[in-house]
Amino acid sequence: MIDAREILVRCDALARESSDPNGIERVYLSPELAAVNRRAGEWMKEAGLTTWLDAAGNQRGRLEGREPGLPAVLLGSHLDTVPNAGRFDGILGVMLAIAVAERLRESAAELPFALEIAAFADEEGTRFGTALLGSRALAGTWDDAFWHLTDDNGTTLREAFVEFGLDPERIADASPKRGEIVAYLEAHIEQGPYLEEADLPLAVVSSIAGARRFALTLTGEAGHAGGVPFHRRHDALAGASEVVLAVEQLARSAGCVATVGRLQAFPGGVNVIPGRVEFSLDLRGETDAARDGVWLGIQAVASEVCDRRGLAFAVEETHNAPAVVADASLQDSIRAGIRTATGEQDPMVLFSKAGHDAMAVAELAPWAMLFIRNGHGGISHHPDETVTEADVAVALDAFEAAVRGLAASQTA
Repeated sequence: MIDAREILVRCDALARESSDPNGIERVYLSPELAAVNRRAGEWMKEAGLTTWLDAAGNQRGRLEGREPGLPAVLLGSHLDTVPNAGRFDGILGVMLAIAVAERLRESAAELPFALEIAAFADEEGTRFGTALLGSRALAGTWDDAFWHLTDDNGTTLREAFVEFGLDPERIADASPKRGEIVAYLEAHIEQGPYLEEADLPLAVVSSIAGARRFALTLTGEAGHAGGVPFHRRHDALAGASEVVLAVEQLARSAGCVATVGRLQAFPGGVNVIPGRVEFSLDLRGETDAARDGVWLGIQAVASEVCDRRGLAFAVEETHNAPAVVADASLQDSIRAGIRTATGEQDPMVLFSKAGHDAMAVAELAPWAMLFIRNGHGGISHHPDETVTEADVAVALDAFEAAVRGLAASQTA
């Protein structure tokens, strides 16, 4: 039987599948992703599931209920990573899902639904710059414009599909028919400090922030660092610096979160005034209105800075996901699971500022999420991500109890 220790051993094993010899990095449609898909598929088979790789590269599994062909409750998370990643973001949720399926195998004949697992192949968007490609394919919201996305080597998404052994023309096959998935449950590390601060292992997730991502460019005029006086400069980096500081101030004031994670100045000489700056913006809010209000403020600041400094401002939106609210009855299932596993009568409820596959799956089925305490101040997207064996054990008990409770409610 898979226990918490074995789950952590499996997370360690998958961490060794990386394109970076000095850290963890697994991107969509890479050899490293193929390797972890195979391992996850083997573990699914050992847990009693039938398995397949779907048309988007997601590793899937299914355990039949009391009769073949029933609609399914889907459990899942993702196996891809950001660069220099931790070993639990996404991966822990997949391992917990497999363990729950194994625990339910002996009583599957009593389940009023089938149980499916999805190990999503692209949640982070690291390779092609657009997140949730795996879960969007499953949800049936794939956009054919995605085929023209390119990675840093100039490989298009369509080309990467073919190289991975997938047929781009069959992408619609990744999505089940409406009604075939009746609920989606996801377990995930918190990626924040609140459980650790409260000294609690688990929480119910109420909603997931609406997120927008942009590629921004400020263009001025390059020139000699010694020869061009200040009053004649059109310094794109100085202007971008003002915008970046405004991003932080505006987001903090509105209760949102915003991050400039990448900034590059061109031409990049130490004695050359930057003529162009390219930078990213990741903007999230509990409501779309709050998030979009911050974006309007950022645009206003950028316009004023550009007018004053003689710069041009260009925007490309690379990602837009609306805020999603967890289904109330499924939240109750997660809440009851936590009560069963911990004895807490009033489990903590948290709003997720991080995005998750549930945002995409919400287009297909109602969803709910279990958060697991993440140590070291809740640090994530970092090698210092950590969970304890004790917390994983109680998370496994709670996740199993949530699924069993959902089954009982549908049988009653």
